[in-house]
Amino acid sequence: MAKVSKQLEAEILETGKRTCIDLGIHGLNLELVRMIGRMKYRSSYGQNLLQHSREVANICAIMASELGLNPKIAKRAGLLHDIGKVSEEEPELPHAILGAKIAEQYKERPEICNCIGAHHEEMEMTTIYAPLVLVGDAISGARPGARREVIESYIKRLKGMEDLAASYPGVTKSYAIQAGRELRVIVGADEVSDDQAARLSTDIAQRIQDEMTYPGQVKITVIRETRSVAIAK
Repeated sequence: MAKVSKQLEAEILETGKRTCIDLGIHGLNLELVRMIGRMKYRSSYGQNLLQHSREVANICAIMASELGLNPKIAKRAGLLHDIGKVSEEEPELPHAILGAKIAEQYKERPEICNCIGAHHEEMEMTTIYAPLVLVGDAISGARPGARREVIESYIKRLKGMEDLAASYPGVTKSYAIQAGRELRVIVGADEVSDDQAARLSTDIAQRIQDEMTYPGQVKITVIRETRSVAIAK
């Protein structure tokens, strides 16, 4: 058993090193390299975590290049964005926040830590690279075929969220976006006050939590706006 464990640890470290070499990422703490290697043996909603992280890294680098930003920073943040999923520390924390703490512990730059912690918007974005990681993660996770889920049940779950929100008075439209990670609810300004809108987001979140089955977490965003339109003739 000890021999097998030793061989597995060697394979994990080698996988992490090969991944960093393939992506041209240098100077990572050895423990972070091991964590990258452990991603090979983990999945997220049926999608291999290492494959997903490599994909996000490359997507982020492409977007950064197109925007005139540093693709190396974007790629590094993309690769590390899910390291919180392979840590055994403080499992009660959301994986993004935990990942940011781990990256900070191993002396990653503040912008890298912020990208990790903010990729599900659980931390305020303080660097231009953070939205790239958020978008790259969403693209990789939401593209057709990325994650194993029967399409019928997927559509049923999204429609269930939308219908639940639409059942509340004053709701005019509801949209499940980001592969069901966020529910946007639009309410009539004349029917729902600001205070009621705040309570509505909490009520919907609680009902989804109590009544539905879903992977990860769902962010509820209630939008209330007033518009004044005039036409000059």
